[in-house]
Amino acid sequence: MASSSVPSWVALALLLLVALAATANGNELSAGYYENTCPNVQSVVRSVMASSVAAKPRMAPAVLRLFFHDCFINGCDASVLLDATSFSPSEKDVKPNASLTGFTVIDDIKSALEHDCPATVSCADVIALASRDAVALLGGPTWSVPLGRKDSRFAADPESTGKGLPSPHDDLGELITMFAQLNLDARDMTALSGAHTVGMANCDHYRDRVYGPNGDIDPSFAQTTRQKCQGTSGKAPFDVQTPMRFDNAYYRNLIARRGLLTSDQTLYGGGGLQDNLVEMYSTDGEAFARDFAKAMVKMGNIPPPKGMPVEVRLKCSMANY
Repeated sequence: MASSSVPSWVALALLLLVALAATANGNELSAGYYENTCPNVQSVVRSVMASSVAAKPRMAPAVLRLFFHDCFINGCDASVLLDATSFSPSEKDVKPNASLTGFTVIDDIKSALEHDCPATVSCADVIALASRDAVALLGGPTWSVPLGRKDSRFAADPESTGKGLPSPHDDLGELITMFAQLNLDARDMTALSGAHTVGMANCDHYRDRVYGPNGDIDPSFAQTTRQKCQGTSGKAPFDVQTPMRFDNAYYRNLIARRGLLTSDQTLYGGGGLQDNLVEMYSTDGEAFARDFAKAMVKMGNIPPPKGMPVEVRLKCSMANY
């Protein structure tokens, strides 16, 4: 007589999904979180990142940018990686995120980890580790990453995503307010803004600064950057001298009135704490590296809202069921 019971492998799979989805939100993060369950997690992430960046150097700043855009919206929960579904929009499709790349790198890391440690390492932790390694691969600092994040099952709504991300046109007051809402102070904001020492920006993000009646810009820089707008890519590097080296040149550029975005240049020229920090970082690369690492850990600790359904996703672009 045939058994009517559910096959054991199906039952096991269902139990696994329930367990993953039921994992509590808000656990304390720790560097040794995977010490017993996936001891090679850091070496796997580092290896895949090194290969990816060697093949496409632009993936390093791209992955770093993913971490920022993830953590600013509902905390560091990998919601920025979710594809749209029939019942849930995607943060990827909101205008500030339309130019994000690096998703394939995160997918490659997650695939390698699923092979070694199935259903163990969250996509949110993958982004956190990968962004740290991206900075190191660009010649910047490294740091110990607290781990144990969980992945949200849903993306934020488009309106919240659009309003929650800093704009390239923001002034200093707007930036300070936005960062403060995430428990990041003015020093954190100034150090984290130094991520713009690498990578490029689209012309739409800096057009107002280089074409407008702006007296707070070096004329030769404005002229050169306008030519970038008219070029085939329409992109300009944040730092012309060392566009792919994680150094403190960003702050020297601000002092020389060569900040690419309005939100960059607004950090310098108003006097007080901001000017002091920019001037310090411009001459003391070690101080910048140290403060940047601290601020990245602090930003990486931003949790999802209480009560948000979370899990360890098996695939970063979609919820488990």
